[in-house]
Amino acid sequence: MAIKNQFQIYLYSLSENVAIARVTAAAFAAQIDFTLNEIEEIRVAVSEAVSNAVIHGYENKIGQIELVMKLYEDKLEFIITDHGKGIEDIALARQPSYSSDPERMGLGFVFMESFMDELEVISEVNNGTTVRMAKKFLLNTAH
Repeated sequence: MAIKNQFQIYLYSLSENVAIARVTAAAFAAQIDFTLNEIEEIRVAVSEAVSNAVIHGYENKIGQIELVMKLYEDKLEFIITDHGKGIEDIALARQPSYSSDPERMGLGFVFMESFMDELEVISEVNNGTTVRMAKKFLLNTAH
């Protein structure tokens, strides 16, 4: 399937950059006639993925996060990649209320899964994590 538009940014794993990723994802999603609620869901899902990279992937150390956004004919795709510590057990990490940090609610993957139509998590311990999410839309909603 041909890519109609693509945007890519690199962010340091700083908590203040989570908001930048959120706004950027919303701006990219705005080229589709999504409802405000759908755009908010995209913002939250991307925010959670980037937050996971900052908090869990790099454990609040400075590292690089790549955010790639792609527009296809029928979906938007968001790919968030870090080169942090990785996830030992992806199935466990995707369980509601599970967090490697007891101070956290452990709902990041739950939000990503419920707000997006596709969610794929690829991770290798000590090599990082890639989260790929997609939101589908009707063909007549692209500008």
